[in-house]
Amino acid sequence: MIHQLTISSFVILPLLAFVISLLLPKSKESGFSMVAFGMISLQLLTVTGYIGYWMLSGSIPIDIPELELYNNGDYRFLLDLYFDSIAAVYLWVGSFITFLITRYSRFYMHLESGYKRFFNTLLFFYLAYSLTVLAGNFETLFFGWEMLGISSFLLIAFYRDRYLPVRNAVKVFSIYRIGDIGIILAMWASHHLWHENIAFISFLDEKLVAHHLVAHEGTGLFIAVCLLVAAAAKSAQLPFSSWLPRAMEGPTPSSAIFYGSLSVHFGVFLLLRTYPFWEHQLIARILIGLTGLITALIAYPIARVQSTIKTQIAYASIAQIGIMFIEVALGLETLVLIHFAGNAFLRTYQLLVSPSVVAYMIRDKFYHFKPREITLEDTFPKKLEYSLYMLSLKEWNLDHFFNKWVFGPVKRVGRKLDFLTPRNLMFIFLPVYAFGLLLYFNQEYIPMEVLPYMPALFGFLGMLLVFKAFSERTYPRLALMLVMANHFWIALAVSFNERFDYAQTQIYLSGVIVAGVIGYWALNSLRKNEPNHFDLNKYHGHVYEYPKLALVFLIAALGVMGFPITPTFVGVDLLFSHIHEDQYFLAAFDAISFVFGGIALIRIYARLFLGPHVKNYHPTALKTS
Repeated sequence: MIHQLTISSFVILPLLAFVISLLLPKSKESGFSMVAFGMISLQLLTVTGYIGYWMLSGSIPIDIPELELYNNGDYRFLLDLYFDSIAAVYLWVGSFITFLITRYSRFYMHLESGYKRFFNTLLFFYLAYSLTVLAGNFETLFFGWEMLGISSFLLIAFYRDRYLPVRNAVKVFSIYRIGDIGIILAMWASHHLWHENIAFISFLDEKLVAHHLVAHEGTGLFIAVCLLVAAAAKSAQLPFSSWLPRAMEGPTPSSAIFYGSLSVHFGVFLLLRTYPFWEHQLIARILIGLTGLITALIAYPIARVQSTIKTQIAYASIAQIGIMFIEVALGLETLVLIHFAGNAFLRTYQLLVSPSVVAYMIRDKFYHFKPREITLEDTFPKKLEYSLYMLSLKEWNLDHFFNKWVFGPVKRVGRKLDFLTPRNLMFIFLPVYAFGLLLYFNQEYIPMEVLPYMPALFGFLGMLLVFKAFSERTYPRLALMLVMANHFWIALAVSFNERFDYAQTQIYLSGVIVAGVIGYWALNSLRKNEPNHFDLNKYHGHVYEYPKLALVFLIAALGVMGFPITPTFVGVDLLFSHIHEDQYFLAAFDAISFVFGGIALIRIYARLFLGPHVKNYHPTALKTS
């Protein structure tokens, strides 16, 4: 009982502090900063004491089935908490660093207009961090994983009246969401491998894991590769490395806690948590090790040529995390945990003192100038040296790679659907969707040769609507409706697989409908008030005059994208469990739709409500920093 109460409190305490901080008035700086600092202090003491007690009790892994959200007999959505040595190290390091950052931020952020908003987001992040670290199954981990993504977006865009922080926040969120494809597909394949919602503690049973992998080696490797994609995106490994320096646009404390010490190490955490599953898959270990090795070799020279101290620290941290990937692949769990703790504390310290270090080095260079020393690169042939320098200076064109090969094709496909306008969307969508429903209820009339392709076809149509929403620049309400329409197509596509209880479809669509209606009302209200500043071609900054409307739309957008505040979050996993093992195209179409739908919604929010205000009579920050 003491284990269950204590481990549960590690999630309940941050949640309670977050709710209290929301209720406190904005003018009470000391009030909500003290709530945050007091909660983190209590959490640190509790974590430290419990880890000592747990170690004296034998350090036995503990699994706690905490809360059952849904159970229909065949499928069970369970919030599960799990405590072991990995969770202990991550939880203690996270608590201690958050304690330091909270103390530092109380004074550093003093008199900032977004002081309360910063502490609200900081507590929300710590709640997400604790939930992810203590996750006992994929469903709980994805719960915290999604919360980390949105708290990251909010912290980077903290200076929401500036162009660059908002633009970089959208970019980072987009990369995070692309990495989420890996988690979603890993969860889908895991359902078919285990035929249940597997708990992480079950991975410790070597015979159980070996028994399932012997007959399904391909599925096991697929899950391992998907986990690698998700881990690489979260920890800024190649080819996702370029987002980490862009994330440094937020306040220095958030850069330290998020991108220097804690959040950036969650890719390593994911690999450590699932290591017993893929440790005997040689190909997976080679891929993980190569990813870390190549990243470390490329990130090191990039760090050497950066002109700002934050980007130097960012790429230095990327290189160290690359080495951690190698250590995980070699099975050196204890070394990885020590390396994580050391790197987290070092990067936190470096980021917090970076302004002072810059000032000191400028003075030191002025008074004690020394000619540049001969380095290793100077021994290379000049053509090679200059080529490496230019590639490193351009960060190996990673931004260009994503714009050209990931976002570019999606935009081009979306622009082919420009005939979809608010006026004719219903004239096209409703008849086609009605025809799809007619086919669903009369499947006996569909040729047997055609029927197996219907789910993938409807999933593909839904994905096209999301691509159009992603590329839309004229009609914000149309983009929202397209994302909503995609959810209906996904529900119809999966329904063709088997006739399951309609209540499951209702769980999935209920959150989409309610949140979508609220979001549409918010956009419609904004359009009535600002008819001349209501498009997606630039950032309008309407949060300056309509902060409550901006908050309402943000919450509605989160609901439509399946964030864990509506039944849709459970419904997404529920519907994926009904996608058959051999339906790779349907699973891919649905996962891509889920990811790009979220990006499209966040872009609507960012372009309408964030950035420099479109009206000249409000103070406007410079576009670049």
